[in-house]
Amino acid sequence: MHEFDYEAPSSLGRAVELLVEHRERTRLLAGGTDLIDQMRLGRFTPEFVVDVKKIQELNVLEIRAEGLRVGAAVPCHRIWSEDSIVRQYSALADSSRIIGGIQIQSRASIGGNLCNSGPAADSTPSIIVLGGTCVIAGPNGQREVAAEEFCTGPGKNVLETGELLVEMRFPPCPARGGSHYRRFIPRNEMDIAVVGVGAAVELDENQATIVSGRVALGAVAPTPLLADAVSRSLVGQPANDTTFANAAELARELISPITDMRGTQEYRYHVTGVLVERVLRAAVSRARGEEIDYRPGH
Repeated sequence: MHEFDYEAPSSLGRAVELLVEHRERTRLLAGGTDLIDQMRLGRFTPEFVVDVKKIQELNVLEIRAEGLRVGAAVPCHRIWSEDSIVRQYSALADSSRIIGGIQIQSRASIGGNLCNSGPAADSTPSIIVLGGTCVIAGPNGQREVAAEEFCTGPGKNVLETGELLVEMRFPPCPARGGSHYRRFIPRNEMDIAVVGVGAAVELDENQATIVSGRVALGAVAPTPLLADAVSRSLVGQPANDTTFANAAELARELISPITDMRGTQEYRYHVTGVLVERVLRAAVSRARGEEIDYRPGH
């Protein structure tokens, strides 16, 4: 690995100063599980690395009446080990459980996963379907961006020079709400999704009709995709297999998958439909307070 300078600021203001001072020569390190490997392979060769793990604002993790706040540097294991998050924001816990192994999860963060901006990122569809808002700090103060607008292309996002992601904020979970994230991988040794699907639904008082829903798709477009047409199609529909199958067909019409070493374009079209049905069915089951037949990572 090449030589570089390093600083771990303890304040958000200092982190912004360093980013402004060193500009394109700088890379941020939250967990480093992606960055360190990228630097070792020579994909990135920053002259300065800013470690944000010690900044208080980036380590917040709390649920209040206003909803959930997750700092950009909060490691995955803290998310899935919180019972209240597992119950109310299940899709986020699902994603956090499958980002690498236990050792990786003690360092990796969903904030870093989002900022890496990979089309197949496991956390991004969950952040999107749960209505996440990205809080960004920079030399001109703070601004907010909807999670579905954060990624702009493979490895690219809305962060400008001197900016960093501070936290993600989520609205309160509906009383009869449920969510789920699931991916398909070719084998456990290839820990990157062929397709990833997240869904969140709210049911009516009788738990028979979908009041609202959001579906997001990963690894089937240049960025993780909020499937607006699919989400709209769920509103007012019975929570049954026919509705799920119709949603799956709509999802296939929205995607633009590629063929690569993990799967063909045709295979991704097929898997997308299968996962949309399964994930919606699981989200509805969770909204009804039922257990689902699902083993994380499979």
